Amino acid sequence: MTEGSGGVPGGAVTGGAGPGTGVPGAGVPGGAMCGADVSGAGVPGGAMSDADVSGTGVPGLGYGIGWRPEIDLTVERLPGVDFVEVIAEGLAPARLPASLPALRERGVPAVPHGVSLSLGGAERPDPGRLAHLAACAQALGAPLVSEHIAFTRAGEFEAGHLLPVPRTRDALAVVTENIRIAQDQLPVPLALENIAPLLAWPEEDFTEGEFLYEVADRTGALLLLDVANLHTARVNLGLDPARVLAALPLERLAYVHVAGGVERDGVWHDTHTHPVTEPVLALLTDLARHVGGSSSRPSFPGVLLERDGAYPSDAGLAAELASIRQAVRAGGR
Repeated sequence: MTEGSGGVPGGAVTGGAGPGTGVPGAGVPGGAMCGADVSGAGVPGGAMSDADVSGTGVPGLGYGIGWRPEIDLTVERLPGVDFVEVIAEGLAPARLPASLPALRERGVPAVPHGVSLSLGGAERPDPGRLAHLAACAQALGAPLVSEHIAFTRAGEFEAGHLLPVPRTRDALAVVTENIRIAQDQLPVPLALENIAPLLAWPEEDFTEGEFLYEVADRTGALLLLDVANLHTARVNLGLDPARVLAALPLERLAYVHVAGGVERDGVWHDTHTHPVTEPVLALLTDLARHVGGSSSRPSFPGVLLERDGAYPSDAGLAAELASIRQAVRAGGR
């Protein structure tokens, strides 16, 4: 997901850890959470997808693209789109845009993607936001939903960004409890995404790969691996993507994000408005090789192109999807 995620109100956020927790925002006075409580209101009935995305039998979703209102007709007519992902905060479950039911009728799954649950924050997930994500899953007949391992608020303060969670033992305990709470309220499995960091916390107990492994192991959640965000962490923080890939439980991998960005003054910005770069495609190829060498992950998961602005022509988007397919094939998958 991009650094400034849509659907999250802007504003300052405290960066300080609360007393004795090692978790940003702990001890900050609470406040009313924004967003309407949409628990179950007007959610159409109907059977959920029969796809089994739990355990080690996560099916391949194929190749997909992020559905956005600005390119809804483009997404409908693009060849080779096997699934789409929809930003949950921009969706009204009782009034779906016409192109989403049309895609569903063609057998194209739609995955709600949340950007504001703040699963990495000290406060428990907001019931209204959880109910909205669940309602989106029900309305779309989604096989799973996804969110980020990040925090976006502390008390009444909204960051307007997906902020990194300190990779400490205390923070891990809080994150896993928040994830369990979310899982209890969601009708389908939850996949968790690594973010595009601009900063890191000092004195961390885990590497990125170790932290993702622990989260998946303790909660049973699926993983949504964003290889563009791995590239962001490589440029900005010196992270070694190979170490992350080696540590991941590949049997928990639900699908993969790919997106474009740009480097300015030595800082990589995950813009989602630029073409996908060769270093990101190379990471996708490396991931495909890791999956190919794993006996516990027999098939490659879905791969989705994220684009949030400066949209190219239909041919341009098709070319980006083709380059993603080629990168996966280059990894032997």
